[in-house]
Amino acid sequence: MTTLSGSRRLHLFDLDGTLIRGSAAAVEISRQLGLSKEIAELEQGFLLHGLTPDEFAVRARALWSELTPEQVTAAFEEAPWLAGIQEVWARIRAEGGHCAVISLSPDFFVERLLAWGADAAHGSRWPSVPFTEPIHRPGILDASAKVRIAKELCARFGVPLDACVAYGDSMSDAELFAVVPETVAVNADHHLAGLARHSYTGADLREAYALVRKSAA
Repeated sequence: MTTLSGSRRLHLFDLDGTLIRGSAAAVEISRQLGLSKEIAELEQGFLLHGLTPDEFAVRARALWSELTPEQVTAAFEEAPWLAGIQEVWARIRAEGGHCAVISLSPDFFVERLLAWGADAAHGSRWPSVPFTEPIHRPGILDASAKVRIAKELCARFGVPLDACVAYGDSMSDAELFAVVPETVAVNADHHLAGLARHSYTGADLREAYALVRKSAA
């Protein structure tokens, strides 16, 4: 019997902590600039002290004032990506499904995943690198924006929300996990406890995707 894990399904992937294991776009960009300590402090403010995504972006933009396109490329290429991402996305598309990335991280980083086979890649709207403009706060995504974008993608691809699969790791994915029936917690923290249908710990997206395929068989 043919499985329906890819057919007519929309697979929605988080980026930070999910496709990038144990790290985030902001962390990898800051590493290129020698600002690992500074971004770690911002990350703690976001995770533990109520720093909003738009304020995080404003402060990160100030830290990254000298960022170059070459450093963005290096950050992307040297990030600790899960193995098998392109293979999984190719398989999903070959089976008639779609795959998209929705992330709070800068769009200039997230959109690079289109070249890996994502049908769509949505990140927070940042000015182009090198920066000559400030952050436009309304363009910075938050957790609720993930649900809104997921619904827009469902309309675009003709897939109902109840035929989506969401992959995530943290509190920014909780709202999406609450409205999507098929969910995979990937190297996740406690915020997704009890919300995910499947849980995966490891370094290979093919293994996480196999949980979805097995349940659809």
